[in-house]
Amino acid sequence: MKTALVQLTSSDDPEANLAVTRGYIEEAAAAGAGFVLTPEVTNCVSGSRKRQQAVLQHEEDDLTLAGLRQTAADLGIWLLIGSLGLKTNDADGRFANRSFMIGPDGTVRAKYDKIHMFDVDVTPEETYRESDGYRPGTRAVLAETDFAPVGMTICYDIRFSHLYQCLAQAGARVLTVPAAFSHVTGAAHWESLLRARAIETGCFVLAPAQTGVHATTEGKTRRTHGHSLAVSPWGEVLVDAGTEPGIHIFDMDATSVDIARKKVPSLTHVRPFDGP
Repeated sequence: MKTALVQLTSSDDPEANLAVTRGYIEEAAAAGAGFVLTPEVTNCVSGSRKRQQAVLQHEEDDLTLAGLRQTAADLGIWLLIGSLGLKTNDADGRFANRSFMIGPDGTVRAKYDKIHMFDVDVTPEETYRESDGYRPGTRAVLAETDFAPVGMTICYDIRFSHLYQCLAQAGARVLTVPAAFSHVTGAAHWESLLRARAIETGCFVLAPAQTGVHATTEGKTRRTHGHSLAVSPWGEVLVDAGTEPGIHIFDMDATSVDIARKKVPSLTHVRPFDGP
């Protein structure tokens, strides 16, 4: 199946981002892609809670979700919207970081809220407290498609291997990891983590990413790592998108999952243990 990773440099203007994203998706579909994936926070990259409060919307009103659902339907493709920042009705006012699997008819087939929050001090100058603005999800999600069961995750989730093992044991053959990865931790860990999750599970790991310096109208400017990756079930890098925005298309051969798992059937060797 021809599959496309969309790499973006989203700003904090959802309307402008939608136009760019649609253009790339249309380009990918014209090249034959039947499954297209966009990065984390496709609609808005911003570290300003004030700006997010001004431009983010509830799911039922979100212009990016509505627009990309229509795009998927118009093109007749499967579309993973990597994630959208969305308002919730939570009393503390925190947002959701939510990924959507859209079917070729434009319907939402599955959605997943990011479980693990990026609360880290990468350097004295680069700190993140994602949980201040976003509430964590509580449920792992397996999306059923007509090409493979897909385990849905987001960005920082990649550091928590048990989530991926559980998704694979539940039937996932493809794992999605849309991201807006820090350029510091990305250079150190991004490829290694994605390849490890593919090798451990015998799944395709598809990771569309944000890249570069993101334009902001207020608040601190953010820089992300890029290098959207597609990794085979044997751990081979099939696509490395580098650092420029654009689309990258590859063939996802479903038989690769069975071949890798036959060689090393580690999912069937998982055992309970005591301690430490």
